[in-house]
Amino acid sequence: MAGVPAPVKTKVTELGDSRVRLQVEVPAGELEGRLAQKAQQLGRQLKLPGFRRGKVPAPLVIQRIGREVVLEEAVRETLSSWYSDAIETAGIVPVGDPQLDLGELPPQGEALEFSIEIGVLPKAVLGKYTELEVGRREPEVGEDLVEQDIAAMRERLARLQTADRPAGEGDFVVVDYVGSLAAGDSSGAGQQWVPFAGGEGRDQLIELGGGNLIPGFEEALLGARAGETRTAVLTFPPDYGNQELAGREASFEVTVKEVKLKELPDVDEDFAVDAGFDDLDELRADIRARLLESEQARIEAEFRQAALDAAVAEAQVAVTPELVAARAREMWERMLHSLAHRGISREAYLQIVGREEPQILSDMAPDAELALRREAVITAVVAAEGIRPSNEELLEALIPTAEREGVEPAQLLEQLGSGGRLDEVREDLAARQAIDLIAAAAKPIPISQAQAREQLWTPKKEQRKQSGPQGEPAEPARLWTPPR
Repeated sequence: MAGVPAPVKTKVTELGDSRVRLQVEVPAGELEGRLAQKAQQLGRQLKLPGFRRGKVPAPLVIQRIGREVVLEEAVRETLSSWYSDAIETAGIVPVGDPQLDLGELPPQGEALEFSIEIGVLPKAVLGKYTELEVGRREPEVGEDLVEQDIAAMRERLARLQTADRPAGEGDFVVVDYVGSLAAGDSSGAGQQWVPFAGGEGRDQLIELGGGNLIPGFEEALLGARAGETRTAVLTFPPDYGNQELAGREASFEVTVKEVKLKELPDVDEDFAVDAGFDDLDELRADIRARLLESEQARIEAEFRQAALDAAVAEAQVAVTPELVAARAREMWERMLHSLAHRGISREAYLQIVGREEPQILSDMAPDAELALRREAVITAVVAAEGIRPSNEELLEALIPTAEREGVEPAQLLEQLGSGGRLDEVREDLAARQAIDLIAAAAKPIPISQAQAREQLWTPKKEQRKQSGPQGEPAEPARLWTPPR
């Protein structure tokens, strides 16, 4: 909360190559408070004669267990919080994992001291970042896109009719199935199969060729007629959501009850009326307007990105290989975290893509370097322009999130403040406002003209190519222009 002093004191020492050392001091009062809290927590589990369980005083807990033991646990649990406080107090943007040196725990009444060495976002020396000429494509909505949208509408309005013929690609079948897992050695003739929980279904509608089921299941039903029973032997993918089934061999006995043919509606006046329009011309005009609006939004996003990259190309940012590797590692870890939420482990993903982790990190390096350059330039523009969003601007920016969460923007703002996240939100909004400033001041030029300029040799470009990552900046990423 504003006005509350940070529980740590921090001194920053520049080490060069975008690395710093933070000397952090945790005051004795803060340390003793954490010690007492941990002692109270341990006291809830401690049983001593004369005291009810959970009612042992903190001083007695410390005396019984030992001050050093309790303090060590308190420090270990609070260290990440002190680290965050130190980073915030120092006003740095960390890149990569920190190297922490804790040292000895202090005696009673003395402060705790430790040091952190870590990479930081490099500082950008801004070049020109306003009135830049940036490629911008014109919105185009061809008739093929309109027809694709109409085709999608036909798919949504399609009806299924029972067909008296073998099932083919694109048909639907109604099936019952029972699944079993292979038990024991699958190499012998007497293979044993054991039904598994969740492996049975009744009256299931399946699209053949839809690719929605385990590989091999839909293919096994091609050519089947109503009333026919088939057996599909297949293997669950290694990245299957249920880890108990992932990679296991299974057999499904499937009975086809119906074969259904998908009938698409004709594109006529009735089709337009069913969609809520007077005629086909009005329907196509509405689709074209909607596609145009979406295309303009994409172009605006592309132009903003291109304007930022043009400013990056004009700036000097010393990015070291160590920083790039650290940022690539951060990107990889975020990707793994996202995959884990979808039930895909690191090992399963590497097996799916058929690549090793070092190769993936190497491929991520160019994007990691560009990300560092962009962030450095945005941070420098925020400082140069004195951008600091007001509470009113924060409230306006929070309206979409507040509506999704069903709260008032002011209430959400208060929650962010009490949760210590208000500065983070303010920094994110300041970054968006910096990009807004760059994009608003940029001068759009045709894509062909922007691409032609990128092919031209200039002394400035040659100087960038010859400069290295140490001291002088390496060549920034080429100006990105949106594809046609």
